[in-house]
Amino acid sequence: MSQPTIVDIARRAGVSKSLVSLVLRDSPKVSEDKRQAVLRAVEELDYRPNLMARSLVRRRTGVLGVMLSDLHNTFFADVLDGIDERAGEGGYRTLLATGHRRARGEAEAIESLLELRTEGLILAAPRLAAKRIAEASRTVPVVVLARAVRLSSVDSVTNDERAGSALAVEHLIGLGHEWIAHIDGGSGAGAAGRRSGYQRTMERHGLGDRVRTVRGDYTEAGGAEGVRRLFERGPRPTAIFAANDLSALGALGALERLGLRVPEDVSVVGYDNTSIARLGHIDLTTIAQPRREMGRAAVDLLLERVDGDRRTPRRIVVTPSLVVGTTTGPPAERKGGH
Repeated sequence: MSQPTIVDIARRAGVSKSLVSLVLRDSPKVSEDKRQAVLRAVEELDYRPNLMARSLVRRRTGVLGVMLSDLHNTFFADVLDGIDERAGEGGYRTLLATGHRRARGEAEAIESLLELRTEGLILAAPRLAAKRIAEASRTVPVVVLARAVRLSSVDSVTNDERAGSALAVEHLIGLGHEWIAHIDGGSGAGAAGRRSGYQRTMERHGLGDRVRTVRGDYTEAGGAEGVRRLFERGPRPTAIFAANDLSALGALGALERLGLRVPEDVSVVGYDNTSIARLGHIDLTTIAQPRREMGRAAVDLLLERVDGDRRTPRRIVVTPSLVVGTTTGPPAERKGGH
């Protein structure tokens, strides 16, 4: 069956098409009895307005585009909750696309969102080159989330990556660890800051000669591969700081397959404090970010440009915190009193 139209509504209510349009726009220029007649017809016919047609008339779609770099990373679940919640409060809907952790895929996702006439874009942890992000911002307002950018036309909401890494490393040093290795996030958003924070903190505590970083990619497989590289050669670490919780999960599995206990033989710290970290059988020590608040802040920045006239860039940096679970403890030699 075909969808009912404004003409059908007008016929059922016994009014003109223009009056139906006024009611659907919530115009005050309609008498209450006519308004109720139209609303009854809308309900009886189960009418759903054509949003695309409405947007062509208003030249506004009321839709914000969200591009995620990786749908499989649970970090984004609470971020998306915050985005959707705040957008709804502002009278907007959200449209989601993903780049599947590839810069080319992200570019295609952004192009699709622009073709659907989104009024602004939130790019969550993009791998795109800054040049491509700047190009998108010439079409609609853009906010980058979970990656620092220095573009005059783009706003950002980030976590203090270096401070978060410092919290992780200092926690491990406080437990007595000196051989602390880092499985990084490769070319992922925020990875460089987390890697830098790890190295600087180790150096600040006189452990610069024990810095050891292996490449990861923010995935479970990357964490497992990182453990393989760490334990196939060189001094064995007594603690591992993984660039995110997914990577830490992969590291935990790899350590178990090697017959090593956590934290008795090796301590593990993640980053993001996702739902994975809080699973009872994992209880990961990790670095927390206020993810929902970051999502809400990204929408606020976007709407300042969409609904306002702000032109100067704004950059919000949130403060991370340490959440201690059961995956960290003193190194074996300290436990034994050596």
